[in-house]
Amino acid sequence: MDQVNHVSTELDRWDPEPRWPAAIAVLAVGGLYLALPPFLIIGPRWLFPAVVIALLVPTVVSHRARKHSLNRILGFTVTGLVTIGMIVSVGLLIAALPAHKETPTELLISAAALWFTNVLVFALWYWRLDAGGPHGRDSRLGHPDGAFLFPQMTMPPEQKIAAGQHTWSPNFVDYLFIAFNTSTAFSPTDVPVLARWGKLMMMLQSLISLTVLVLLAARAVNIL
Repeated sequence: MDQVNHVSTELDRWDPEPRWPAAIAVLAVGGLYLALPPFLIIGPRWLFPAVVIALLVPTVVSHRARKHSLNRILGFTVTGLVTIGMIVSVGLLIAALPAHKETPTELLISAAALWFTNVLVFALWYWRLDAGGPHGRDSRLGHPDGAFLFPQMTMPPEQKIAAGQHTWSPNFVDYLFIAFNTSTAFSPTDVPVLARWGKLMMMLQSLISLTVLVLLAARAVNIL
């Protein structure tokens, strides 16, 4: 009887993680792509955002329909697509600098768009991969483990209960915070990374961010 009550209590307290912040992040990546100058875009300007939206719609629908396996596949597909788009644009920016194709205004817009895209893309990856992804985190109470050591995970149980954090679990904003700090400080701040895959991804994110900023600084000095 006690076991049944315990399970019922957990089900009553189960609070699914909202998906709309991640969807907005994907749409923002498509919007930032539209802000890039022509020499950083392959194909028609509308093609990449259109494909992203075309994949995002069934991703949202599959989540609503509780098709978790399909949702996971579509989610990774969308995230992989925006990652490829960002890497291609960074590569085109590197190739364009020696030819001086860009004006100072275009350079600033390109660097800002790619830097923010880098933050959003890696936030999506951290959100998708940590602790089984959003569905995996939704399927259990609290957040006892994962690739990142959030401050709430280090609190003693009695302090968690007193602070109302005993059922705490990270959502997209927490992973966005990690990605933003990685692109600005080039290192974790108050959230250490535990898993090797997380360390490798943070290294890659820092490298892309540093590349964009170094290219911007070098070109700015050359213009001056």
